[in-house]
Amino acid sequence: MKKRMLYVSLFFVTFSVWAQQDLAWLYLRSKDSLSLPFEKEGDAIVYSGSDPVLKQVLDKYSIVQFKKTQRNAEKEYLYKTYFVRANSEKILDDLLENAPHVFVSGDIIPEEDKKIYEPNDYGLTSTIGENLGIQVNLDYLDFLGLPKAWYYTTGSKDIIIGISDGAIDTTYTDFKGKTKVKKKSTISSGHGYGVAGYAAAQGDNGFGTTGVCYDCGIVGTSVGDFIHLKQLEDLLKDNVKVINCSWGSTLNHESAQGAMNRIYNEGSLVIAASHNISFAKTKGNKPYYPASYDNVISVGTAMYKYQNVKDNIKIDKKGKYYAENIRGYLGRTVGFKDNNLDNEFKIWPASTANLNPEVDILAPSVGLFRLSRYVHKNSIEYIGNEATSPATPLVSGTVGLMFSLYPCLPVDEVESILKITSWNIDHIEVNRPFKGMYGAGILQTGDAVEMVYQLYNENETAYIKDQDFSRWNFKLTALSKELRIQDQKFREGATLKVKAKNKIVIGENTHLKPNAEGSIRLTIDPSLQKECELQLRDPSILEE
Repeated sequence: MKKRMLYVSLFFVTFSVWAQQDLAWLYLRSKDSLSLPFEKEGDAIVYSGSDPVLKQVLDKYSIVQFKKTQRNAEKEYLYKTYFVRANSEKILDDLLENAPHVFVSGDIIPEEDKKIYEPNDYGLTSTIGENLGIQVNLDYLDFLGLPKAWYYTTGSKDIIIGISDGAIDTTYTDFKGKTKVKKKSTISSGHGYGVAGYAAAQGDNGFGTTGVCYDCGIVGTSVGDFIHLKQLEDLLKDNVKVINCSWGSTLNHESAQGAMNRIYNEGSLVIAASHNISFAKTKGNKPYYPASYDNVISVGTAMYKYQNVKDNIKIDKKGKYYAENIRGYLGRTVGFKDNNLDNEFKIWPASTANLNPEVDILAPSVGLFRLSRYVHKNSIEYIGNEATSPATPLVSGTVGLMFSLYPCLPVDEVESILKITSWNIDHIEVNRPFKGMYGAGILQTGDAVEMVYQLYNENETAYIKDQDFSRWNFKLTALSKELRIQDQKFREGATLKVKAKNKIVIGENTHLKPNAEGSIRLTIDPSLQKECELQLRDPSILEE
């Protein structure tokens, strides 16, 4: 982003008749959190406040949107950041130069970041969309890149997500008309509400909040039968494509593995929690099931919120300093040597949920809005611990979006796409004691959905980049104009099998050096054909 000194106050937004790409998009940061009054005038809005200098500047431009947002807002500017759409980028420099008493900094949003879509219940970080739902911070969905994913698809009623958990109230507005309960379960303090909500609560309905795959259907079932997992296999009768299990057990049964194999072979996928028991107790040596069965995607947790350790320093009851929810860290908290903030720090293992070599991918949990508490107690609360239960449906919803965009997506390529597009956190020093036990990295929903779009669009280039894999079996089919592999390593026991219709390009800084246990197989097959068409939210995207 282009950086300039600037800043702004609050306000409200309307819709534009101009195309998104014809407008300048920017963030502004103000000295205080006072609102700036605007009035609608035709298709634009005009400043109606009493500051003559500010009015003189703003009246030069056609402004479509000027609203407060918490997106990309640093802690200092959480309530002082604004999203603006206007007819010229010059508005930014103009405000910085001529209204420095109001604005302290700002950023121009690049063209590639304009390919987003937001429902009208997207919370306090919404930008182009309204927020007619609950006034809550959903910045974890920003971190996952949901607005980019929703640009391509918001889900499909034909893609159904199974929720094996507590009860789901089918009369609640965000579940009504899209949810079926196959097998009743207990209330479990609203656990089922929360899990179903993270995966697929209805969005764009001016109510509540939104789930990841918000136009997907839901079928609820119970928890139990750890030996045969019949309640999961029965979901196939309802054409369930993704099954979420936010629970786990240490019981390992061959019959349950058989059920997982059958579900997988039918073209459906189970996503399961690696469990909440702390790493301080398991030391990475305790697998939980069904997460650790073959043909299941195991989900752990990681932090997403604060950029730097000193951005969120707290003090415990014993007077010890600690930092919480630092982006890319595996543990919820880090402590400082000798209780000195200038000393080295490390993750407290007790604040890290269960990790082991079977974990495939991570997703946020600390800081997520607790839908269950809102439904039952009408209170706004956020999750304060490193729970795997809410992290898991974020992955399930992502897989739902992937299948919604390309319903013929091979089930054995889903995990490859999730891992290839994840955020690799190996470079973060405090994570090194857990190496080999936290999967490929942290889920990036927007990138995963975009990769599906690229792989199955003949006019696009798909990318494999910025990762270092020493294990796992990767399989991809690319009907794209080109598949480019760059800044990438596949080594040791990693296997990569790619079949492309047109071209595979090996870019710079790419190392394909597996050992005897791994392999690389790249083939071109011009006869490859799409088995179905991309199902886009807006078909005109193909014309861009």
